[in-house]
Amino acid sequence: MKTKRLILISLLAIGAMLLSACSGGGTVSNNWHGLAADAEHAYVSAGSFVYAVDMKNGSEVWRYPTKADNDILYFANPVLTSDGQLLIGSAGKNHDFISLDPATGKEKWASAFTGAKSGWVASPLIISGKIYAPNTDGFLYILDMSGKQIADPIEIGGALWSAPVTDGEFIYLSSLDHRVSVISLTEDVVSYTFDLGGAIPSSPAIGAHGAYVGYASTIEFVKSNNDHEVVTRAENRIWGSPVLDGETLYFADLDGNVYSFDLASGRQNWSVKPNGSVVASLLVAGDQLYVASEADPSSELGTLVALDREGKTIWTKEVGGKLYTTPAASGDLILVAPYQAEFTLAAYDAEGKQAWTFTPAK
Repeated sequence: MKTKRLILISLLAIGAMLLSACSGGGTVSNNWHGLAADAEHAYVSAGSFVYAVDMKNGSEVWRYPTKADNDILYFANPVLTSDGQLLIGSAGKNHDFISLDPATGKEKWASAFTGAKSGWVASPLIISGKIYAPNTDGFLYILDMSGKQIADPIEIGGALWSAPVTDGEFIYLSSLDHRVSVISLTEDVVSYTFDLGGAIPSSPAIGAHGAYVGYASTIEFVKSNNDHEVVTRAENRIWGSPVLDGETLYFADLDGNVYSFDLASGRQNWSVKPNGSVVASLLVAGDQLYVASEADPSSELGTLVALDREGKTIWTKEVGGKLYTTPAASGDLILVAPYQAEFTLAAYDAEGKQAWTFTPAK
């Protein structure tokens, strides 16, 4: 990848964490956005606020907090839980980890979790009534569903930027210090650690008896039996998470190449280059694969591209700004949250028609 692009992305993250100055009135913030959705609402973390947006028309349902606080900075993907919580942590000077009511935006816990030493960039994993929350201080914190710490944090090392994933037996957690840690769920201890030789900014993808990890220009399979192997390579660095769909692994690189790899045969199905550099992970929804390009090389505008399963471009839409956030699906709509655009969120249908956009009111 180009060095200047690596520097830009690093500065976005570091600058966002150190400078919690964003829009006091709720305008577009100076960091990438976090995004999640259910059937009724999209949830966008943007600067000093988390917003709930009505999926029907793009109107604001609630915001948290009600007034901007320059010590708070949200840009992790919010996480919805099965017991009706919305979990997110701040990356600002105030690095509280909180639970909100998805319907109202009100705090659900009596007090925030304040035990971490640094900000929250990664989303948590919820399994078996526990919250596994990775922090940029290099520790994985273990909380109950009321936000109380129930075990000593697990020291992983390095800055933790990506959400843990699990196969039900082990947790796989990647770090910027080149390592993937395999953590036993029964004992909450690190069973194995692999040094892959390159920073790993995104989550692995769970496979059979292991996880697929994208780093540098390599996809590697980390096995639960203390082994790992290279599966395939890209032409440039891989930033987003690989996506496993049946026996097909999809991933993209910072040159803008999108790959389809057949795990059963060990061969590449195809690769295409529909647009500009791809930082976000890909989204598989229905019969289509959605690619959020950082910026079209000709227009320098973030672009959403829909591909079919054979790699053919179905449609391309210039969204605006730059796209660093992975798209999300809700019903028949695809959501994108651009950085430095005139709006914070946009929704498109499967044919590429824009349904609505959302811009926070001041």
